[in-house]
Amino acid sequence: MGSNQQRYDLIAVVFFFLLAMILEYREAFSLIEDETLSYRQILRTHYGDDFLTSPSEDVVIVFTDEAFYAEYDKYPLRRTDLSTLVLSLKEMGASVIAIDMLLDFNSAYGEDPTLADALEEAGNVLMVSQAEIEDGEYLALNTAIDRFSDVTNNGYSNISPNSAISESIVRLRIHEEMVNLFDAWPFAVEAVSMFLGEEPELAGGVLRIGPETEVQLDQFDEMYIDYPLLPGVTGGTAQLHEIIGISASDLLFVDDEEELEDLAFLVKGKIALIGEVAEVAHDEFETPVGNVYGVEVIANSISTILNNGPLKAASLVVELLLGFLLLAVFVGTRLIQAPFRRNSISIAVLLAYVVFTTYIYVSAGLVVSMSYLLMASIFSLIAINIRFYISEMGQKAMIRDMFGQYLSPKVVEDLVEDPRKIQLGGEEREMTAFFSDIQGFSSISEHLTPSELVQLLNDYLTDMCNIIIGYEGTVDKFEGDSIMAFWGAPAIQADHAKRACFASIDMNDRLVELRARAVQEGVPPLTVRMGVNTGSMVVGNMGSIQRMNYTIMGDAVNLASRLEGANKAYGSGMMISESTFRSCETDIDVRELDRIRVVGKNEPVTVYQLLGRKNQTVRAVADLVDQYSKGLDLYKAGDFGQAKSEFSRCLDIFDDDGPALTYISRCQAFIDNPPSADWDGVYTLTEKG
Repeated sequence: MGSNQQRYDLIAVVFFFLLAMILEYREAFSLIEDETLSYRQILRTHYGDDFLTSPSEDVVIVFTDEAFYAEYDKYPLRRTDLSTLVLSLKEMGASVIAIDMLLDFNSAYGEDPTLADALEEAGNVLMVSQAEIEDGEYLALNTAIDRFSDVTNNGYSNISPNSAISESIVRLRIHEEMVNLFDAWPFAVEAVSMFLGEEPELAGGVLRIGPETEVQLDQFDEMYIDYPLLPGVTGGTAQLHEIIGISASDLLFVDDEEELEDLAFLVKGKIALIGEVAEVAHDEFETPVGNVYGVEVIANSISTILNNGPLKAASLVVELLLGFLLLAVFVGTRLIQAPFRRNSISIAVLLAYVVFTTYIYVSAGLVVSMSYLLMASIFSLIAINIRFYISEMGQKAMIRDMFGQYLSPKVVEDLVEDPRKIQLGGEEREMTAFFSDIQGFSSISEHLTPSELVQLLNDYLTDMCNIIIGYEGTVDKFEGDSIMAFWGAPAIQADHAKRACFASIDMNDRLVELRARAVQEGVPPLTVRMGVNTGSMVVGNMGSIQRMNYTIMGDAVNLASRLEGANKAYGSGMMISESTFRSCETDIDVRELDRIRVVGKNEPVTVYQLLGRKNQTVRAVADLVDQYSKGLDLYKAGDFGQAKSEFSRCLDIFDDDGPALTYISRCQAFIDNPPSADWDGVYTLTEKG
C-alpha cells in the first residue's frame, strides 16, 4: 500500500473531528447528547452541591391531579373555583400567583367576570401565554382573553425539545425576537421578574433580573434546566409536586379560614404555581430525570434562574481546546503499530474524556458536549483500525470485506476458498438483473415521523435482502427505497434467471404479509414494483482508485430498471423480460403483458407479469389469465371492440386487475382513434415510471 493510501485515515480523523466541532457548535443533532446529559444530571443530583440539587424553597405548586378530580367530580377546573384559589393564595401571602392554564377563550358558563375580579383584586397574577412560531418566524403571542390579560402579566410557555428525534426537555430557550416584537418573556423568567420586582434584560448571551440574578446562556440563548434530586418512593421516584406542592383540594374544600392560615407558611412569600398534574391534561414531558409535568418543568426553570443558572455551557474556546487535544491523541495513535497498545491508549483516552466531562458537570455545573467528540473519536478509531486491517490482510480478507455485506455466507466462503472465481476487473457475462421500487414512497413518508419512516424502511429492506441473499443473489445497492440486485456473479450460477424469479415471488409474498401487518398497525401499506431482465452485462469492480463498487453495467441492466418502472403503466407488480421468461419458463407461471418499447430503447421487447412458481398459481388467477389471453389475442388482431369486451370480463374475476384495466382504456382509445394501417402492436412508453 502506497504512502498516499496510508494517509487516508489521517484525512478521515481530521475530517471527523472538524465536522464534530462544527456540528457541536451548531447542535445539528441533540439526541445522543441529550442522553448523555440525562446520565450526568442523575449523577449530579446524587453527588452535586446539596444546596443546588435540592427542590427550591421559593416555589410551591398548587396542583390538580386525579385524586382532586375524583373529589371535585368534574373536569376541568371551573373558573369560579380558580378565582377562589387565586384569592386564597393572595390571602395566604403568595408573592406571585402563576397560573399555568391557557385561558384564551370565553367561558360558556358566565364565569369570566368572577375570575377577572379575583385576578384584579390579587394584583400579582401571572398567566401563561403561547408564542406562535412557525418555520423560524415569530407570528404572534397567544394570550388569555382580554379581560384576564388586562389585569395580569403574561409569560409564554413554549416547552419543546432541542432534537427532532429526542423529546427530552433539557433547556429553556429565551427567544430574543419575542422580547423585541411583543415584549414577552418565558413564563419562568416573568415569574422570577415579578418575584424579585426587577425587569429582565437579555444582552450578550446573559439573562439579568436585577443586580443579583444573572444567568449565563449558551449560543442559542438557552438555559440548561437544573433538575433537582427527588426522594425515592415505593414503585419509583417522587415527583416534584409531591415534595413542594399543595393539592388544590386543600385550598378549595376548607371549612373555615383557620385551615388556610395553618397552610399559609407553605405559600407565604413564594411563587405559587397553579397547574395540572393529571394524566387527562396530557401535559407530561420527558426530561433528563424522567417524565415530568409541565408545571414541574416551569418550577425547575424558576429554581434554576433563582440559583443564577448553575449549569453553564462551556465556552467555545474550551470546547475547541478539548477537540484539538483529542484530535492530537488520535493522530498520534496512527504511529503505533501494535493493535492492542494502540487501541488500549485510544479507549483509555475516551474513558478519561467521559469521566472528565462528567466530573466537571457534576461538581462545577460546566456543560461540555460529550457525544460529538465521542462519536468523532469512535469513527477515528474505526478508520485507523481499518487502515491497518486493509494494509495487513491478504486477498481472502479483502474478498470477505468486499462481498460479505451483500452475498450469502455460503457464496462468500466459496470465493474465499477459490478467489479465481471472481474477476477483479470488468467481465462480460450472461446474468439476471433485478430492480425494485416502492410505489408512492414520497406520499407514504409524509404520513410518518422520521423515526417511523426509518424503521419502516429498515424492516422492509431487511426482509427483502434476506430473501435475495437466501437465493444467493448479490445486493448491489440501495437508492432510498429502491433495491438493485443481480444473479450470476461473482460465482457463476447457471440458473440465475430462475433464482431471480423465485426471489421476486417470495418477496411479493412477503409484501402481502407486511401489508396485512401494516393495516393492523395503522401504518401505510407498501406496494412494490419489480423489474427483472436476463442478458449480457458487464460485472466487476468499478469506480475510482479511492472507491470501488462491485456492480453491473450494460443495456440489459438498463432494461431491467425500465421494466420496474413500466409496471406503472400496467398496474402490475412483477415484470420480467422475454429473455428471463425463456431462461426458466418450465419453472414459472406468467401472463404476457405486451410488446413494448421502453424509454431510451428502439428495439421492442415482449414483457410478462410474473405470477408464481410453475403450477402453483391459484385457480382464480389461472381463470383470469385464460380470459385475459382471449382479449390479448383479439387486441393483437386489431379487433379492439371485441377485445375490450373480453378484457371487461376479467374484471368479473378481479375488479382491480391492472393489465385488464389498462387494455380496456387502450382499446377504447383505439376505437375512438384507430391506429394506422401499419400498426405493429408495439406500445411505446413515454416515461420511465
